Amino acid sequence: MPYTLADLETPVPLVDLDRLAHNLDRMAAYATLHQLALRPHVKTHKSTRVAVEQLRLGAAGLTCATPRELQVMREVTDDLYLAHAPLGPKLLRVLDATEGATLRVAVDSLHAIETMGTTCRLRDRVVDVVIEVDVGMKRMGVAATNDVVRLAGAVQRQPGLRYRGIAFYPGHIRVPAVQQDAQLEQLDDTVRDLIETLDRAGLHPHVVSGGSTPAAFRMHQVRGLTEVRPGTYVFNDRDTFALGASAWDDCALTVLATVVSDAVPGQVVIDAGSKALGREPLRGADAAGFGAVIDHPEVRVVRMSEEHGILDLSDSLWRPVVGEPVRIVPNHACIVTHGFDAMLGVRGDVVETWWTVGARGRHLPDHAPAPLSP
Repeated sequence: MPYTLADLETPVPLVDLDRLAHNLDRMAAYATLHQLALRPHVKTHKSTRVAVEQLRLGAAGLTCATPRELQVMREVTDDLYLAHAPLGPKLLRVLDATEGATLRVAVDSLHAIETMGTTCRLRDRVVDVVIEVDVGMKRMGVAATNDVVRLAGAVQRQPGLRYRGIAFYPGHIRVPAVQQDAQLEQLDDTVRDLIETLDRAGLHPHVVSGGSTPAAFRMHQVRGLTEVRPGTYVFNDRDTFALGASAWDDCALTVLATVVSDAVPGQVVIDAGSKALGREPLRGADAAGFGAVIDHPEVRVVRMSEEHGILDLSDSLWRPVVGEPVRIVPNHACIVTHGFDAMLGVRGDVVETWWTVGARGRHLPDHAPAPLSP
């Protein structure tokens, strides 16, 4: 007998399988249409189940943020990209986790280049390297063109490293797609100038990798781009909807919760709080709350404690009762994924499948850090 939502203990994350399939197909088709390699970021789903579908639809490889993600995703692909430079003991773990695979790493410092080069030579390993460029996010990457050239030359001189090109994350582009023209024109100019400068220096970037979900479907307008790396598009969330990067009906991930109290007029309490939904705020004009009810988006999670969320009913005629199940679209899907061990795949009210979130956390049991000495 199949499970239904009524059989589930809450809170629990649900993935609408039809919406997930639509989101995967849409991005894969876009990349194919514009002849861009798709290297999706697994931080959103952290599961081989979804990664296999991305690869089946043509993804060239996978982007990871942690050694554990690399270790888990190595089970399904031999082409992996770590979006920052691993340093200290993390570097050894990264090399172990990707043994036999093609590993690409982003760097933005001479220290990282020299450390990686030395370690790779000692391990008889060659790692592909791209230079991380800051195109406006001001988080990681070098901004000055001469610094990009300097680092690219340093990589090329390291026997354990193989220079491949440049990478960037346009996370500063956080407006609806129809309002992105000016920022995309500036990004296009920046990338073209970099490519031309590197070409003149004899350091042609064979890989020009960029992209984020909010700007994903306009990245073909960046001349010279070879690869896109969106992540959140697989599930979407309240943030991608607010930015116009997805429709509300594209939100595949919800947290199923139960109404546990209606004692206070004008609100109800659900059994999903910050540990289930995360506490990341939205930015923008309609930025209130930490999630919204999928069938009643005017009803938002306005306050939370660790295991309780408060739904504000003041803008709605809907009056849920104690014991009623509700599905919440989170502000940020990636945080929800990181908080659960498994996802349930549903169609309507029927639970059709489930999968583990294998890459959540930092360490698998056999790689846990040694306990401190007494």
